[in-house]
Amino acid sequence: MSKAQFLVSVLAFFFVQLTLTACSESEQPPQLEAFAYANATGHCPAGSRPGLAGAIDGKASADGIRYMVRTPSNYDATFTHPLLMVYAPAGQSRWASERLTGLTTAATSAGFVVVYADHRQLNVSAIEQVGTIPGLVAKEWCIDEKRVFVTGHSDGGTASLALAVLDKTKKIPSAIAPSAAGWTGKDLESFQCRDPIPVMIMHSKNDSLFPSWGTQTSAWWAGCNHCDTTRTKTVESGCRAYQGCASGGATLYCEGTGSHRDWPNLNRVMLEFFAYPENFQ
Repeated sequence: MSKAQFLVSVLAFFFVQLTLTACSESEQPPQLEAFAYANATGHCPAGSRPGLAGAIDGKASADGIRYMVRTPSNYDATFTHPLLMVYAPAGQSRWASERLTGLTTAATSAGFVVVYADHRQLNVSAIEQVGTIPGLVAKEWCIDEKRVFVTGHSDGGTASLALAVLDKTKKIPSAIAPSAAGWTGKDLESFQCRDPIPVMIMHSKNDSLFPSWGTQTSAWWAGCNHCDTTRTKTVESGCRAYQGCASGGATLYCEGTGSHRDWPNLNRVMLEFFAYPENFQ
C-alpha cells in the first residue's frame, strides 16, 4: 500500500474517532490467568530476561509509541512464550484496545504474553515503527520470536495486515488475524506474495466503511498461500477455511454481522488458530 493510500485510510477513519466510545485509562487491568507450564517447551537462561510478571504499563518504543504488557499470572521467565501483539483502532489508546478486544484473560490462560500498543497515524514509516515493538518485548520477556501473532481492529487491523506484506516487517509476524482492516484486494495486488503464513481475516458483512473488503483480502491471501480459491469449508463459528493450502498457509475468512466498529466474538477461535493453525486446514 502506498503512503497516499494509507493517508486515504486515515482520513476515512477520522469520523470513527468521533464515534468510538472513549475509555479513560485505568490502573485495574482485566484478570490475568495462570498458565499450565507442564508441557511448555523452549527456554531462556535464568536471569536473562528482566521483565516482570503481571500487568506492566509505561513502556515506550524508541519512536515514542507507548505500549503495555500482560503476562500469565504465574509467568515463568525461563520458558519461552508466544507473543500476541494487539494494535489499536484509530485514535484509541492501548487501554481502550484492551477493553474492546477482551483478549487478556483468555490469552494469558493460554500462555501468551499480550502487548497492547497505542494507535499511531498510519503510513509506511509508522508500520515499520510499530513493528519494532515485538523485538523490544523479547529483550525483556522470554518470547519465542518464531511465535509472534498479530491482531488489531480497524486501523489496528490495517497495521496487522501491513506488517505481513511490507518488505521491512513481513518476517515479524508468524500469523495474523486482522479485523475490519482498511485494505482491498487491489491494494494487495501491488505486493508480491510472501512465504505461506496462517491468515485469519475477520470482517463484517455489515461494515459500511469497508464493504466486502474482507472477502477480497482473504481471497488474495488464499492465492498467496497456494489454496484452492474455489473451495472452502465451514469451520468453527461459521468461519470458512480455504482448502488445499500449502503447509503453514491456513487461510480463514470469518464474516460477522456487526458494524464496522464492533470487535468480533471470535477470541477463542483466534487463539486456537494461532496455536494450532494446521487444525483449520
